[in-house]
Amino acid sequence: MRRRGQRGAVFPSPVVILSVVAVFLAAVAFVATRGDAPAEKEITPAARGTETSPAATPSTSASASASPRPTKKKPPAIQRGKIYVEVFNNSSVTGLAGRVAQRVGDAGWQVVGADNWYGTIPTTTVYYPPQLARAGKQLALDLGVSRTAPAVDPMKMDRLTLILTGPLE
Repeated sequence: MRRRGQRGAVFPSPVVILSVVAVFLAAVAFVATRGDAPAEKEITPAARGTETSPAATPSTSASASASPRPTKKKPPAIQRGKIYVEVFNNSSVTGLAGRVAQRVGDAGWQVVGADNWYGTIPTTTVYYPPQLARAGKQLALDLGVSRTAPAVDPMKMDRLTLILTGPLE
């Protein structure tokens, strides 16, 4: 028989439910990232049954603990001449975009335009679309620009956009 004020079934608080779900998801993520292949074990000569002298054992164990790391494949070199760059002046310095565009071209980049930019940019910035992130960072290094950022509308997504807020050093 139910009395006034009783709720019936008792449910845990939302914090407890969220905690249980978080632990479950963490366990699933842990299992998923372990990989399917078993870890490779290196067999030392002693374990294979090969007789070794006691003097050889330390060098064998040292080589066993220093297993070679897989070499990380380097990304291909950036081909500056194949990447389009637009240079914009967002300062009161007349002709700045044209002068810096010449410098960018001299560094090997393919300059496809120089003009004025109207808007508010906090500091000189190289903007890049996602597929040109490495190239954007390289252009910034080439010019001594300290700020890079992902490109935004109305920037074109097939090229780097350099917006100048003052002369480069």
